Amino acid sequence: MIAKSLREYRRALIGWAVGVCAFMGLYISIYGSVKQDPKTFGAQAMAKYPGALKDFMGGLQDIGTGAGYLQAVVYQLFVPMLFIVCATLLANRAIAQPEEAGTLELVVVLPVGRGRLVLERFAALAAGLLALAAVTLLVTWAAGDAAGLGVPFGRILAAHLGVLLIALFFGALALAVGAAVGRRAVAGAVVGVWALLGYMVVTVGAQVDAVSWLRWVSPFHYYAEGRPLFEGLPVGDYLVLAAATAVLALTAVLAFDRRDVGV
Repeated sequence: MIAKSLREYRRALIGWAVGVCAFMGLYISIYGSVKQDPKTFGAQAMAKYPGALKDFMGGLQDIGTGAGYLQAVVYQLFVPMLFIVCATLLANRAIAQPEEAGTLELVVVLPVGRGRLVLERFAALAAGLLALAAVTLLVTWAAGDAAGLGVPFGRILAAHLGVLLIALFFGALALAVGAAVGRRAVAGAVVGVWALLGYMVVTVGAQVDAVSWLRWVSPFHYYAEGRPLFEGLPVGDYLVLAAATAVLALTAVLAFDRRDVGV
């Protein structure tokens, strides 16, 4: 089942890999211009955006440095969101899409337990995202080295691992919702709302006492709080993301095992 799912994901993963790599390569290559006059570019970035938008983009204080630039243009918002969208689409193809298409019944009658079916679909999702992360990691490192970012490979690896983990978290969330209700739109909406609100809580809302406490339920807090590009691998935060992902995968198994499949 894992191999079959990966074959189904193959074209989508290739397309996502090409798109994400092209995005990262283009934006990282611009750092060559920034590097020539980092103080001016940093000041321009700080002056160009209003305070709330600067918070939304991660502050931009260090955009004149290699690590700060990489954080702002790659790891702060755009690449994790692209990975989350990819993970959500792949997760919906595991349960919700075939159920809506009326083909899931052909799968559940096979001599394979429902729990095993969900776990193998999740394993295929994880393997696909891992492959995407590996390819984009190499492109990030190569493009960064060519542009003179000066960021050690270990720090890039730590940041990229965070991207993989947060994508797995939201992929598992989409899988759990899809397994529970069998509807892609519902799963996509839950992921979209949680991702957007969770990101805003740890950026724009970080200085607002009324909502700042919500950062503890936002996966983006555990994704970015450790600042892996600057401080290395945040083991504790990443373990929280991994544990939450495992809980969601188990929730998907239990939800799908206990309901009637609509076809």
